[in-house]
Amino acid sequence: MFASGAAALGGVGAGALGARAASARDGGTGAAGTSGASGEQDEVGRSQVPFHGEHQAGITTAPQAFATLVAFDLLPGVDRDGLIRLMRVWTDDIARLTSGLAGLADTEPELATVPAHLTVTVGYGPAVFTAAGLEAARPSWLGPLPPFGIDRLQASWSEGDLVLQVCAEDQVSVAHAVRLLTKEARTFTTVRWVQHGFRRSVGSTPTGTTMRNLMGQVDGTRNVDHTTPAGRALVWIGPTTGGAGEAEAADGARWLAGGTSMVVRRIAIDLDTWDELDRAGREAAVGRRLYDGAPLTGVREHDEPDLEAEDELGLPVIDTFAHIRRARTDDATQAFLRRAYNYDVPPPPGRLSDSGLVFIAFQADPAHQFVPVQQRLDELDLLNRWTTPIGSAVFAVPGGCRRGEYLGQALFG
Repeated sequence: MFASGAAALGGVGAGALGARAASARDGGTGAAGTSGASGEQDEVGRSQVPFHGEHQAGITTAPQAFATLVAFDLLPGVDRDGLIRLMRVWTDDIARLTSGLAGLADTEPELATVPAHLTVTVGYGPAVFTAAGLEAARPSWLGPLPPFGIDRLQASWSEGDLVLQVCAEDQVSVAHAVRLLTKEARTFTTVRWVQHGFRRSVGSTPTGTTMRNLMGQVDGTRNVDHTTPAGRALVWIGPTTGGAGEAEAADGARWLAGGTSMVVRRIAIDLDTWDELDRAGREAAVGRRLYDGAPLTGVREHDEPDLEAEDELGLPVIDTFAHIRRARTDDATQAFLRRAYNYDVPPPPGRLSDSGLVFIAFQADPAHQFVPVQQRLDELDLLNRWTTPIGSAVFAVPGGCRRGEYLGQALFG
């Protein structure tokens, strides 16, 4: 659950954000630094991610600092026409919000003027296809993941008929977009669950730095490089055949060309007992050093771990059940694009913390790419002592749309 793929996350997608991060690394010196922080902050606030295109934004977009995921259940009686109406409304207002414009029925238009790299990604659960009378178009992998022994799933964090992933560099921008789009859906849906997540703020670390989870570990060192042909085939579903998208095309999901699948796993981390473990024990559980994320057999974060290396006693340097060993495979197609966020909420009585990971993974075929990795981790992974999946959902994410089209038009139209 904490590793997959072949390369580090890509850099920030907007020039303004890159300049912002560079300024932060340089200590804010020079003209930009002496002109006051407001100018730099305005650059981040004005930065935009294009909405229209072959793919939806928020998937290969460099992860923003804040994320909210909202899952919805369809109301009884919502049919194909109702879903088309909702998709038209959402498409129009997502395009407006990501451009720094207020939604058509926006009651707080002043909050829409700071897009701050806002993206909104829409996904469909199994019930969408039933409601629309389009069961033949449902991809074979769309449904609950197979049960894992470590799962302690709660209905309050699992499944859903629709999902919105809303991300931005500003929490107010995220909250405003979520509220507007949720209000627009209330005649079609009810809210099933809401999950909030966060990362380091833009400029606080150099561009491309691997995130750290609240255990202090680097999280996502080996990620899919979506800029390469092999990486694109792992993330995106093809129009007919080829790559990881071949199975989807074959089972009636040609409408998903340019789309992908989204797996959302809410993973609780027992920080209260993790804090009791010494530093050597923490590093052994993962197989990486805390300080720089390097494998215990390497010197830099992205060094290949030497799984054959032994210490002076003849024992493996990287434990047989260490996380990075259990997550690895010789099958290069068993990889996915991870886009995780930390969460931290008020703890229940008697606990010091209630924290964890909103783990989001995108892949063309979760049955082939995601499930085998989780099965290996489920069998034997030292981290299982401190990490527990408490929520799980799978969604089909349609491709992007051109101007004049609406999201999901290839399915509903």
